[in-house]
Amino acid sequence: MGGNTWLITLTDRRIVFLDKGMIYGLKQTTIDLDKINSISGETGLFFGDIRIEDGAKERKIKNVWKKTVIKFTNKVRDAMEERKSLSRPNNTVNSEDDIVSKLERLSILFEKGIINEDEFIKQKQKLLA
Repeated sequence: MGGNTWLITLTDRRIVFLDKGMIYGLKQTTIDLDKINSISGETGLFFGDIRIEDGAKERKIKNVWKKTVIKFTNKVRDAMEERKSLSRPNNTVNSEDDIVSKLERLSILFEKGIINEDEFIKQKQKLLA
């Protein structure tokens, strides 16, 4: 994307783009799932492209493995639908269960090395406060 190699992660609330440059350090961009207007993918013989549009910008991620394009776009659509269903008033979520699930996801991120110990502790304290 933009001539750089990015790590793109989907969470239950947003898509996170990380670019760890060799010289300029870390760049991070996020798109809230609620703000995404559309997501689409195109596939070629081996690679494909993912296009994400929000109200402000269109992002095109090029040279993505073909099998990843379809999986990622479907996961984003599923996450967007989940967010919509959670925001409906008929769906009441137990806040204790929500905190437990957030702690579980946080520990998975820590175990996979996506966040360091300091970030883990800080986010855990926020959730438990």
